[in-house]
Amino acid sequence: MIQTNEQKIVDAAITSRRSIRAYLPTQVAREDIESILDVASRAPSGTNTQPWKVYVLTGEAKNRLSSEVLRAHNDPALAKQHAEEYSYYPREWVAPYIDRRRKVGWDLYALLGLTRENKTGMHAQHGRNYLFFDAPVGIIFTIDRIMEQGSWLDYGMFLQNIMVAARARGLDTCPQAAFTQFHKIIGEVLQLPSNEMVVCGMSLGYADMSRVENTLVTERAPSSEFTKYFD
Repeated sequence: MIQTNEQKIVDAAITSRRSIRAYLPTQVAREDIESILDVASRAPSGTNTQPWKVYVLTGEAKNRLSSEVLRAHNDPALAKQHAEEYSYYPREWVAPYIDRRRKVGWDLYALLGLTRENKTGMHAQHGRNYLFFDAPVGIIFTIDRIMEQGSWLDYGMFLQNIMVAARARGLDTCPQAAFTQFHKIIGEVLQLPSNEMVVCGMSLGYADMSRVENTLVTERAPSSEFTKYFD
């Protein structure tokens, strides 16, 4: 089948999306952020409930949140007082999921020259999540606590739309579940209403391709591995 230009453009935006972990200081225009969110809001949601709530942070607001979360992250006693509100990962890991998780982790650490023994280095790298990897824009996403599992599925489509729309504008992203551990701090800094739960964070900006961590390309299983056809 010969692809149309429209197909090529959409496919390129999707397949070029990667989790970027180092950004240039180049600022992102407010108009671009608004445009991306407006496009992303066309994501489907059950009975058009549109469960997403978005907090965009730049400048001092972003720095303040990063500073407060990093303070807890770097204090073992304080970090133990914080835990995720929902289980992102399975409570019991099995193949092939554990194998994929380990591979992407060690592939990243290998690029950065971090060995298993370098716990300090790994801790510092994980902490870069809370700096939004130096991206000029940090985003926190929340959902109303009354919403159920279906709305979380809808939310995933909204997040994907943001990342694809960003690529269409030459921007990059990194979705970050790491923020969920420190939802209490985020709630205090952003003065979130008590009915809102933190879903995740996201970095948004222009990739710094001089940084080795951005050369990581994760593998994907071919569709033949996870698909069955019935005729």
